[in-house]
Amino acid sequence: MLIAILSLGLLGLAAAFGVYRSLSSGLPDIASLRQVEMQEPLYVHAADGKLMAVFGETRRYPIDIADLPEQVKRAFVAAEDSDFYKHGGIDPKGISRAVWQVLTKREGRVAGGSTITQQVARQFFLSNDYSYVRKAREMLLAMRIEKMLSKDQILELYLNKSFFGNRAYGIAAAAEFYYGKTLDALTRDEVATLASIPKFPSSGNPVTNPERARIRRDYVLQRMRELGFIAETDERLAQA
Repeated sequence: MLIAILSLGLLGLAAAFGVYRSLSSGLPDIASLRQVEMQEPLYVHAADGKLMAVFGETRRYPIDIADLPEQVKRAFVAAEDSDFYKHGGIDPKGISRAVWQVLTKREGRVAGGSTITQQVARQFFLSNDYSYVRKAREMLLAMRIEKMLSKDQILELYLNKSFFGNRAYGIAAAAEFYYGKTLDALTRDEVATLASIPKFPSSGNPVTNPERARIRRDYVLQRMRELGFIAETDERLAQA
């Protein structure tokens, strides 16, 4: 029995190693993330600086992480990946939760358990196809990205690349489109609203579905309070 158990264990390890080699051998080179040039449209401004027109398929104002207000960082971490500054690219708790849903749910799509780093890997290198192979490749890429870039560099890529609906790509373009403001002028409830959009950019933004956006905003504010980013009074004032 002991020999049989050891044999099965070795076969399992060999199979796992074979799968790993198969997945990792076809992964793209992530070195390009060190120097990313975001596509921007043509902006036409009046003499006083007022924006007159935008020509191009997308709206985007790339931002530097050093210029990002702290409350914006905290809102997105609370909304998307509360353990972002602790994990190494993948979140064991999120994976366990997704596996449990797979095992207990008979039909329907389950939560992916993706970290911010995994989302960066998918945005730059993978498709949005829903498959276990894509998810495994995403996880391997995320771990490689974490070894190459700092957390702030990863967050900067995520905030500049993410889609916010209405042709707005990146947090700065979203702030300008939805509120006509720069990032440092946003109120707490506006920041929370923007942080809630990437989950459902087309169907959950304030223009398309204000009520759904409000519900998601309140959830983000709740998570910020639970994580100690804001006080309960701040949460209530922002929700109001």
